[in-house]
This record gives sequence, structure tokens and C-alpha cells, in this order.
Amino acid sequence: MIVLFSSFFVSTSNSDAAANKARLITEAKKLIGTPYRYGGTTPKGFDCSGFVYYAHKKVGVTLPRTSREMYKKGTYVHKSQLQPGDLVFFDTSKQTKGVSHVAIYIGNNQVIHAVSRGVKIDSLNSSYWKTKYVGAKRL
Repeated sequence: MIVLFSSFFVSTSNSDAAANKARLITEAKKLIGTPYRYGGTTPKGFDCSGFVYYAHKKVGVTLPRTSREMYKKGTYVHKSQLQPGDLVFFDTSKQTKGVSHVAIYIGNNQVIHAVSRGVKIDSLNSSYWKTKYVGAKRL
């Protein structure tokens, strides 16, 4: 798996890496409107990590299946340094502390993710997501 990360995202030039991230975001945006389904990993329905897993798989990157496991991958990125394609993590659980939701940063303080209303774009500046933010990772 690590080989896939490095061969896809660590490239010989910044423009190649940016193009790879752009492909990821394009694939993710094609899925806007897909319904939410707990445990879902296909266009019939996604949960948050299933959506991120599927979008990455479409561009040749294999990720762990859960948001908590995804959070263990990559390099920490400060919120002020986010770049399109970075993974953004949140704590939305009332039962447990820690990472329970993942999204893909698409630029302009926006993320694309699967929520109860399906795959959609939201602002990191919204009152809800701002308070749930845990951190971000760059693969």
C-alpha cells in the first residue's frame, strides 16, 4: 500500500502531483448526490470512509477502509496549509473520542464527503464542521 501512495502522489514534479490530485477531485465530484449508506463503498451508497476509499481507488490509490485507519497514513498538515486532495478528519461521534469522519479537501475551505444527506460539498467554516475538526493528512 505504501508503494501506491508514493508512486501516485509523490511525483517528480509539483505539477504532476497537482494533476493527480485534480483527477482525484474530479472523480469525487462525479459522485455528488450519491446516497448515504452505512458501510457503503459503491455508487449505490457510501459512508464517509467508503466514499474516500472509492474515490482514491478510482485513481489507483489503495487506502485503509475506515477513517480512523486513514488518519494513521500520510503526513500531518496544518489547517492553514491545506491543499486540494488532502484528507480532512473530524470527530462527529457522541460515543467515542477521536476520528470518526473523513472528507477530501477540494480548495477554498471546502470539502467533499458522504454525510447523512449523501455525497456533497461543505464549508470547513460552517459552525458545525469548524467545531468537529481534528486534523488533516497529505498522502
